[in-house]
Amino acid sequence: MKLAFVLGTRPEIIKMAPIINKTKKNESVVIYTGQHYDFDMSLRFIEELGMREPEYKMKLTKLQNTNTDRATQTGEIILKLAKILSEINPDTVLVQGDTNTVLAAAITSIKCNIPVSHVEAGLRSYDWRMPEEHNRIAVDHISEWLFAPTIKAKKTLLDEKVHGKAYVTGNTSIDAVEQNIANAQKKNKLNVLNGKFILATLHRGENVDDKTTLYSIMKALMDSPLRVILPAHPRTVQRLRQFGMLEKIKSSKTVSLISAIGYFDMLYLLKKCDFIVTDSGGIQEEATSPKIRKKVLITRKTTDRPEGLETGHSELVGVDTQSILRAIKRTVDNPKIVVRSSPYGSGNASERILNILKDRLG
Repeated sequence: MKLAFVLGTRPEIIKMAPIINKTKKNESVVIYTGQHYDFDMSLRFIEELGMREPEYKMKLTKLQNTNTDRATQTGEIILKLAKILSEINPDTVLVQGDTNTVLAAAITSIKCNIPVSHVEAGLRSYDWRMPEEHNRIAVDHISEWLFAPTIKAKKTLLDEKVHGKAYVTGNTSIDAVEQNIANAQKKNKLNVLNGKFILATLHRGENVDDKTTLYSIMKALMDSPLRVILPAHPRTVQRLRQFGMLEKIKSSKTVSLISAIGYFDMLYLLKKCDFIVTDSGGIQEEATSPKIRKKVLITRKTTDRPEGLETGHSELVGVDTQSILRAIKRTVDNPKIVVRSSPYGSGNASERILNILKDRLG
């Protein structure tokens, strides 16, 4: 069995690491596309997670994140990846999630007559504003083996009559938390945080690229009755500066804007905070881990992780200032979660995925 892992963003690195670390170098190849452009930060994640350095690393043309640029980026990955896959000729190409890298790798693989394995298949927001929604639907219908994190995700795939075979495996994000939370407590680079605080993250295009929406969310955070720590995603900082909000946030007595952080630091903040306000899909999953168990307020109009809503781990609060603020005040008074298990598995998704592939590929 020869596997090719294609990854291009930090969430993909985090969620693929538990699978890659269970494979031997002679049976797998790691290909990094560099989709986020921040090469050093991504390599830091790889090192933190105990992954070997990728055998192939791309340097993509730096673009400005417009719709045209995203199409060009996808095409550039396809051109470069086709040469690599023709050299190594793997039995399957594994992709995770819903990025441009995932779409490009799936298209390249199917055109090279290599079956696609999709980790985290079957997620849907039914929000066509999200580029990720286009990507994951296309990849699910291209893939030969689909590893759904939940029964609900598998049902979505069956209802859509996908070509490939779907399996429920859990989500490898829970594997990653289980494997790294102890190290995060020891190796994080943040000062010990005393007192109560909310952890907030914000990066999705539909939120930060719209001036009205971004202001609405930031106003709720600034009016919060509890201190807020906001690790600053570069895209968010750029938009805050562009929209003339950055200095106001920096002078806020409630919101502490800190630089972008590594995975261990993020796990540490997830563990220490009272609860979370975020638009991140990955954090919605990670927060359900029994090792973290923190309430998540989702600043979006839709979510592709409805399982967390059903178990009470998360709440969809929208992007209106007053709606977010009411939810924050409610949760300050009662941040507890009753359910102890995660709806995204028990931390053995990577093992299940590899066992299925071994059974299929020999």
